[in-house]
Amino acid sequence: MIRATLSVATLVCLGGVPASAAIGDPVHVDAGLVSGISGSSQEMRIYKGIPFAAPPVGNLRWRAPQPPPHWDGVRKAEQFGAACLPNRQGSEDCLYLNVWTAAKSAGERRPVMVWIYGGGFNTGSALVPSYDGEGLAKKGPVVVTFNYRLGPFGFFSHPDLTKESDRSASGNQGLMDMVAALQWVQKNIAAFGGDPKRVTIFGESAGSVAVADLMASPQAKGLFIRAIGESGGFSGLSIGRMRGLAESEQAGVKLAESLNGRSLAELRLLPAAAIVKDGRGTGAIVDGWFLPQDTDTTFVQGKQNAVPVLVGSNKDEGTFFLQPTTTERFLDQSKRRFGDLAEAFLKIYPAASDEEANASQLRAFADEAAWVMREWARIEVKTGKTKAYLYYFTHEPPAVPGAKGGGQRRGATHVAEVPYVFQKQLNSPWTDVDHQLSDTMSSYWVNFASNGDPNGKGLPKWPAFDENKSPAPMVLGDNVEAGSVPDAVKLNFYQSAYEKQKARSR
Repeated sequence: MIRATLSVATLVCLGGVPASAAIGDPVHVDAGLVSGISGSSQEMRIYKGIPFAAPPVGNLRWRAPQPPPHWDGVRKAEQFGAACLPNRQGSEDCLYLNVWTAAKSAGERRPVMVWIYGGGFNTGSALVPSYDGEGLAKKGPVVVTFNYRLGPFGFFSHPDLTKESDRSASGNQGLMDMVAALQWVQKNIAAFGGDPKRVTIFGESAGSVAVADLMASPQAKGLFIRAIGESGGFSGLSIGRMRGLAESEQAGVKLAESLNGRSLAELRLLPAAAIVKDGRGTGAIVDGWFLPQDTDTTFVQGKQNAVPVLVGSNKDEGTFFLQPTTTERFLDQSKRRFGDLAEAFLKIYPAASDEEANASQLRAFADEAAWVMREWARIEVKTGKTKAYLYYFTHEPPAVPGAKGGGQRRGATHVAEVPYVFQKQLNSPWTDVDHQLSDTMSSYWVNFASNGDPNGKGLPKWPAFDENKSPAPMVLGDNVEAGSVPDAVKLNFYQSAYEKQKARSR
């Protein structure tokens, strides 16, 4: 009953979804005509594998994305384009996007949600089943997913690449792909019933880091008006630093040396498999052009593209990444990482035994991630220009039946919230609680994309983040409610560690 009420409330806030057939084919985009396929009902239309840039192969390897070539006739947009390398069965020819829409005409001007996947900037793609946009699109928005270059193809710097550019920078090709996809949305999404003036970017893990980077980049200005970040901030999931151009160029030189010292022209002639074998991307870098300075510095100085944000993390982030530790190893790592702050850290996260060390390792990882996302919200509100909404996902998904050991139970781990946002039940059997939480979360996300506020009729009230008046996150768990006030001791520790890190990197 609650589920039905929430869905109706969401549709009402969007102006209602027509109960007639979706937008008709063919649809005209800037490169030609495309036809799609129906979704689970005739009201849903899906377009897969639309090129938003030219294939970045041959002489276009490591260059900024170029416009896609025009085609004659009607292109059947019925299958996903290939994932980007170095994904298994990936390809360099991978710059394609996908659209889900229930609009019946181009004039509806629905809100648009553009998803950016995670994977550490080395894996991931829009093909992942969890990212199926139909569940969200049923609630009103036009949903877009896309691929961007990864690893040594998407984040490769080299002195010669910097010289040949017109901006004295190299690297961040994957981030430039994101801008190209958003520019495509600006030009074409109205044909699918979307509103180019109401674009929300949302992403998880590296995709959430990318959301912060896009907010910090002058190149992305004006391409979106709202942003959602799930488990990844302007320094990832932990306090760290970004690479600069010189350091990244040297990584590129080392890759060239490992391939027999080939020139840039020769490297572009190599088969992709040779690059994959020896190379790995550096991730987003401070190149002086796309990212003029560290992303977190841009935020602290209030120079970001200031838009409303909805951000948060999960209760058990660390179970996705961490390996078992010992008392000795945990103590040693703590001292090496935090130096004179290690004593304060170990008072909060003791390690008198291996069991306690493992528990502290997991708790510290999740707490640091929560601090990173809270800091994003805090800094955004501090500008005085926008609002922020902070969440904490605590629900533990059901185990997959028949899996070894009765299913891998990792709690509310990293990425666990994604199927709930997309309303995409996968292998695990969902209970009524799972379905209700998914409906609530997707309604929050859609409402935020629609008007910058997740609240709506029938939904638990989500207060905007205020460091003094409402500092608690919204808990998205078996019960959806405002959480407890964060532990000041932990917040103060991570603030001190962050400030020390920044002082060290100046």
